[in-house]
Amino acid sequence: MISANRVVLVINSGSSSLKFELVEPDAGVSRATGSIEQIGEASSSVANHDAALHRAFDKLAEDGIDLQTCGLVAVGHRVVHGGNEFHQPTLLDDAVIGKLEELSALAPLHNPPAVLGIRVARKLLPDVPHVAVFDTAFFHDLPPAAATYAIDREVADSWQIRRYGFHGTSHQYVSEQAAAFLDRPPSGLNQIVLHLGNGASASAIARGCPVETSMGLTPMEGLVMGTRSGDVDPGVISYLWRTAKMGVDEIESMLNHRSGVLGLAGERDFRRLRTMIEIGDRPAQLAYSVFIHRLRKYIGAYLAVLGHTDVVSFTAGIGENDAAVRRDALAGMAELGIELDEDRNVGPATGARRISTDGSAVAVLVVPTNEELAIARDCLSVL
Repeated sequence: MISANRVVLVINSGSSSLKFELVEPDAGVSRATGSIEQIGEASSSVANHDAALHRAFDKLAEDGIDLQTCGLVAVGHRVVHGGNEFHQPTLLDDAVIGKLEELSALAPLHNPPAVLGIRVARKLLPDVPHVAVFDTAFFHDLPPAAATYAIDREVADSWQIRRYGFHGTSHQYVSEQAAAFLDRPPSGLNQIVLHLGNGASASAIARGCPVETSMGLTPMEGLVMGTRSGDVDPGVISYLWRTAKMGVDEIESMLNHRSGVLGLAGERDFRRLRTMIEIGDRPAQLAYSVFIHRLRKYIGAYLAVLGHTDVVSFTAGIGENDAAVRRDALAGMAELGIELDEDRNVGPATGARRISTDGSAVAVLVVPTNEELAIARDCLSVL
């Protein structure tokens, strides 16, 4: 039986994983979700992304879902980097895919597997439109003072070097949900959104328009993350290359995969990190302290950038679930208008909720993100 509801299949293709979700964007509900891990690894039975997508379709079939009759109207693909050119949801054809491949130099860890996933999905589902939704899109119109690096202008222009920002789908969705929760239009609010997960980023949004964000040319800039360093002195790279004789690829791999909380503590899961701290593990305590210090520094900076702030929202895995992180990130900010209600902060984690006191000049919220729903709705906007 053909479904009466429009359905979008959202695909997030990584180098060794493929996440998928079947979404009804009009109703705002998920029909099915899943992931395929360890693609192409020696111990895996999933040899490549073609096999992974077939496996995903098999999982949907096991759940009783036939993609031919479920009301599928589009396939939405999360693409991390859109460069200067792509800042709207974009229908995919061969020409667009070719341009996305050219952008791989800006995001060598993220764009190539996304393009591979797009090619495979278009081959397996040729009769529905495929749409790319870009992590960088929301931040495309950052003010020039926020988007520009202070490097040689001709070099920057020649190589498209600017601050692009990432997690834009999440920041836009959460800011809109926060406004709805407060029963205010986004255009009437100044907001700070803190997307805290294995990847972490912050944004300052003035009257619905982003004016600052922590990530830059790549998703490495900004906050301390699970395995990524966040901000470092650029001189560290040339120092390691010249003195430690590390190659550029080795340094990049270290900053992406062996830094952040993992690099400091040997663990990136905040639940296990908390246990390590409780038994007196000093590297774990240092990693947590560095994470919180950098987060507080960005919050303070964005309070200054906005001048007046109406709401601070926490989202993503850590932001939504770790009450201690929220408490420590905002501790001692009463004079800045931020007062956390500890009982609310540690209360049940269900839906969007306020965790600040009734008298707090700045509302503090926990707002669950839903990037898949946002991507699905973006797909409908171009059909």
